[in-house]
Amino acid sequence: MPHDDIDIIGKKVKDMYGTFMGKVIGTITDIDGSIQTVGVDCGSQGLQQIQFDQLVSQGDVVIFIPKWRLDSQRLIREKQLTLRRLKALIDIVSDNDDMKEDAEIIHEKYKSKLVSLEETENQIKAKLDERLIELDEQLKSAKMLVFDAKLQHKSDEISAATFETVKTCANHLIEHVTHETAEISNVQKRILDLNVEAQNATIPSQQLQDSAVSYLDTTEQTPNVQARLPEAPKTQPITSTFDSTSPAEETPIIPPTPVQAEAVTPFPEPPQQVTTGTSKDKPNDNDWLARMEAQ
Repeated sequence: MPHDDIDIIGKKVKDMYGTFMGKVIGTITDIDGSIQTVGVDCGSQGLQQIQFDQLVSQGDVVIFIPKWRLDSQRLIREKQLTLRRLKALIDIVSDNDDMKEDAEIIHEKYKSKLVSLEETENQIKAKLDERLIELDEQLKSAKMLVFDAKLQHKSDEISAATFETVKTCANHLIEHVTHETAEISNVQKRILDLNVEAQNATIPSQQLQDSAVSYLDTTEQTPNVQARLPEAPKTQPITSTFDSTSPAEETPIIPPTPVQAEAVTPFPEPPQQVTTGTSKDKPNDNDWLARMEAQ
């Protein structure tokens, strides 16, 4: 067993937020001398056996790391690495057609890895939900202590100094609970984001081949694309007076509709000035007007 590991014996144990938990009084080792658990005297809570990987020695104290934090960090790290390898796999297939068959096998391997991580993820989610419930109860208890201490102070049961001491200690606990709750919420959000990435990465094997289409022959796709194009609308042939060699046969021209003669209304001419000569030539046209001018 390394000498540095023995130095934790006798040190105080605190959580990540500085709350005192107890004192290290001994360790339990494996046959090879490695430390398995650490015995921590937690006062009225008795002797607690804590996993060695949950403790970090920093100077004169030993920092306790919650198990939910270690488990969630391990899950996130493994899932991130698996997703990065899946993305790299798709890039390799896109650049090299010869790796297509091997890529399908490796793709299924990492898909199975993601499936195996789902069970661990469900267990961690359950632990996170349980811890949030515990933290919520602790927050309610801390607020109740402050409120009850205020009542005692108002009723002259305790001094103002005692009330301030209760308030300071309770606020420290409330701050601890608030920080841990926020950290758990961030972990839950990160796990949810990884699930979305995993759904996009775990595509079927056939789809894996289709998604990496950079190596496919484009000449085989061209007829399929043309076959899907809509056909041009058919038009009735129009008899044209142009020569057969004229390009006007290919583009039908609709001739303008002729204007029928009876449909045209002639614009009325202005009336001629009536004179004496005019009245003699045409005695019946505007007879009354000619007599008026003659006078």
